[in-house]
Amino acid sequence: MSTATIPTYAEPIQPTFSRTPSYSAEPGLYEQRLALNARSLPRATGNFITSSKSGSAKLRLTAQQNNIDLPIYGSGGVVEGTVELTKTDNISSVEVTVEGRLELKEIAGGGHTETKLCVDTALLWVKDDSNSICPTSLPFSLTLPTTFEYNSKRYALPPSHSIKLSGLPGFYATIDYTVGAVINKPHAVPTLVPLVKSRVLGINIGSTTVSTPFIYYPRTRPSVALPTPLRRFEGGFIESPEWKVYPSVLKAKEKSGTQDIFVKVYVPASRIYCSTQAIPFHVTFESTAFTLAAFLPYGPSTGNPGKPQATRFQLMRQSTVDVRFVGANRKTDIWRVDCIGEGTFRHAVRLLSGWTGDGATWTSFSGEIPIDPVKVTGFRIAGLSVSDCLLFSVTPPDVTKSTFTGIRAMIPVQLTTDPWIEDGRGIAQRQSFPVPPSPEEMGPEPDSESFAQAI
Repeated sequence: MSTATIPTYAEPIQPTFSRTPSYSAEPGLYEQRLALNARSLPRATGNFITSSKSGSAKLRLTAQQNNIDLPIYGSGGVVEGTVELTKTDNISSVEVTVEGRLELKEIAGGGHTETKLCVDTALLWVKDDSNSICPTSLPFSLTLPTTFEYNSKRYALPPSHSIKLSGLPGFYATIDYTVGAVINKPHAVPTLVPLVKSRVLGINIGSTTVSTPFIYYPRTRPSVALPTPLRRFEGGFIESPEWKVYPSVLKAKEKSGTQDIFVKVYVPASRIYCSTQAIPFHVTFESTAFTLAAFLPYGPSTGNPGKPQATRFQLMRQSTVDVRFVGANRKTDIWRVDCIGEGTFRHAVRLLSGWTGDGATWTSFSGEIPIDPVKVTGFRIAGLSVSDCLLFSVTPPDVTKSTFTGIRAMIPVQLTTDPWIEDGRGIAQRQSFPVPPSPEEMGPEPDSESFAQAI
C-alpha cells in the first residue's frame, strides 16, 4: 500500500474543563455506590504494647485500635509487630510464637485435657559469626490459619470463648490464644544447634519472655439479605422461595371434642442470620372454629411480654462438651442450654381488604425474635460445640387439664457477626467476612430433649 493513499484524519478535539467530568469521594444526591474496594477502607493504626517483668523487652503489636484491653484478630488475620529490646548483651536468639489451645477441665475431679489449635513460630534473629550483635528492634509477621487438624479431621479455627457447664461432673471449657516472644541467652540454646527452637528444648534460666493473650474474632456475614415479609391473604400467607415453611400438628386429646390444629411456621429460607438483627417470622394456625376458640387461651399473646406464655418462639443456644476428651470411657455429653432470644407476636393485618389475622378456620401472626448480645457465633470442634436453634413450642400450663398435648418444633440456624450489606463492600471483603457453613454442614441437629430443658 502506497503512503500516498493514507487517509487523513480530523484534528483531535482539544480537552476543555467544560468537558471534564467532576468526581467526588462520596455519592451525589442522585447517585449510589455500587462497590467499594476494601483496600480503601481505613486500617487501624494503633499499637498494643506489653513489657516483660524486667522491662528489658517489649512486644509491640501494630494495626490495633487505640485503648483496647487485648489485641483482636479476625479470620486469616496477620499478627504483626516488633520485639523491642533495651539490652542486647548475651542474647543468642529471639523468636516469636503464636499459639491457640482448647482446654477442657472437670470442676470437681481431675479430668483435664488440652488440644493445640494452632502453633506457629518464627525465628527473628540468631547469633552467628556474621550476626554477633542483636538488633534492638525486630519486626515480625505471622498469619493465623483458618483451620486446624485433629485426629485426621479438619475443623475451622474457633473464636476465643469460655463457658462453665454445670452438672455431675461440671466442666470449664476455654478457647484462648496468645502471642509471645522469647529472648534466649547463650546457655538457653546449645551452640552445636544454634537454629533449634527454644520451645523444643524448654525455656531455661536466663531467658526473657514477653507475651499477651489476644482475642480471635472471625467475622462472617450472610450471603443474602433478610427477605421482605410474606404477602398476606384471607387464610394465611402466600408462600415464597425466600421463606421456608415448617409444618407441624398440635394434637388434640381424645374425648376433648376438638380437632388437631395444623401449624405452619415461616422463617427466612437461608437460616443464616446476623446476631445483631431480629429474626422475622410468620405463623398460621388452621382448624375448626370450635377448636381455635378452645386454643385461644394457649395461643400467641400480643401483650404482657414479661408474662410466661404457652406459645413461644425462641432462639436457643446449646453448648456441649464430649467428656470422652477428658478421659471418660464412654460417650457422655454434658450440655448447657440458654435462651438468647424471645419472639414477640402481632396479628397479621391487611388493611386494604379490611381483615385482621383471624378467620373462621384460621388465625395468623407475624413477629420477630430480637437476639441478645452474643460474643461468638456457633462452631464445632473436637470435644466442644456451640449450636443455635429456633424452638417453636406450645406448652399448656397444666397438661393434665389441657385440651392439647403441646408441640416442640426445632429449626437449626447459624448466626453471623455482621449483617448482609447492599453497597458492594462484601464483594471486596469476601475473604475477611466469609459466609458461614449452613446448619446442616455444622453437624447433626441438637437433641430435642436437651433443648426442652430450657423451657
